[in-house]
Amino acid sequence: MSNFVSGRHFLQTPGPTNLPDRVLRAMDRNAINHRGPEFGALGRELVAKLRTVFQTKMAIVGIFPASGTGAWESALTNALVPGDRILISRTGQFSHLWEQMATRLGVDVVSLETDWRRGADPVAIGQVLEQDREHKIKAVCAVHSETSTSCMTDIAAVRQAMNRAKHPALLMVDAISSLGCADYRHDEWDVDVTIAGSQKGLMVPPGLSFTAISDKALAVARAGGQRRSYWDWEPLVASNKTGFFPYTPAINLLFALNEALDMLAEEGLPTVFARHNRYAQATRLAAVAWGLELQCADPAAYAPGVTAIRTPDGHSADNLRNVILEKFNMSLGNGLGRVEDRVFRIGHMGDLGVLSFTGTLTGVEMGLRAAGIPHKEGGVQAAMNYLATANG
Repeated sequence: MSNFVSGRHFLQTPGPTNLPDRVLRAMDRNAINHRGPEFGALGRELVAKLRTVFQTKMAIVGIFPASGTGAWESALTNALVPGDRILISRTGQFSHLWEQMATRLGVDVVSLETDWRRGADPVAIGQVLEQDREHKIKAVCAVHSETSTSCMTDIAAVRQAMNRAKHPALLMVDAISSLGCADYRHDEWDVDVTIAGSQKGLMVPPGLSFTAISDKALAVARAGGQRRSYWDWEPLVASNKTGFFPYTPAINLLFALNEALDMLAEEGLPTVFARHNRYAQATRLAAVAWGLELQCADPAAYAPGVTAIRTPDGHSADNLRNVILEKFNMSLGNGLGRVEDRVFRIGHMGDLGVLSFTGTLTGVEMGLRAAGIPHKEGGVQAAMNYLATANG
């Protein structure tokens, strides 16, 4: 029996995402001298384009050959020393992992628990900061879009809570699954450290991580921080001016990034954000029509790039994903941590056309039937009815 499967595999995980043909073609070339003038021009161009996506004019922008986890570590090691205290909200598996990293690095973590069905609570954050009269908390860490639960945190509201408490802590934000999918404003929201990765809304293969660093955060790093070398922010100051890296860069991934950033600019960031919001709304309408429950229980916190959907009690989300993969050649995101085998996640981020997107929902609806998951029919139709009349 042949193992051949016709048609293109549908990679509908919330990262890595499907790669645009333009991005694939951009990588398909020889490397260049990373100490030569052509590369310096590329590096300076990338920093300028990334500043547009971060919506920052002045922040130092770092590009690390690493996953987002590396940018997490750069934030913690540059701005903190063992024994320093941070405040983090447990909104899902990725905030939990960031917390674990901080603990391993000797940082004292104050955690605010949630039910993993909403974003961080700015009011609760403000209350903790108001009680911290000695300002022992050095940073507030928040995940903008929690990929494991599809819940967003209102970063502007978190900053406002910090300001009301008149607390000097740094604001560090994980924007790994929101940058390029949702409106993100590093300067306007007065974020000190923003962390992102290449494999989601930026439409590039895994392997690059990014950080945007405020003057305040850079001053803190210069005054102290842990021992670090590879993750040190100081060389990034020179890199932003020269375009050269203090280590061998991932040259072909940078070619890909440059093309992807051009694509975002050509579509226009407001249009990109609106497209993601349309697909997210259509997915939620499909889930409601199927009679399934969303993991995110707060409509104000719905994420634009991913939707986590709960399977009925007694029914395995992982089995559903396996059936969909085997029968319909489509990969969906699995449940992580507390929601393992309880949710499946539909990624609708990056370079995704409306017909590919509706095909994704069709694969889910067929999979629900094939896996014997109790549901109602008509989810795909509900999504199509919405998309046929939605603007854009």
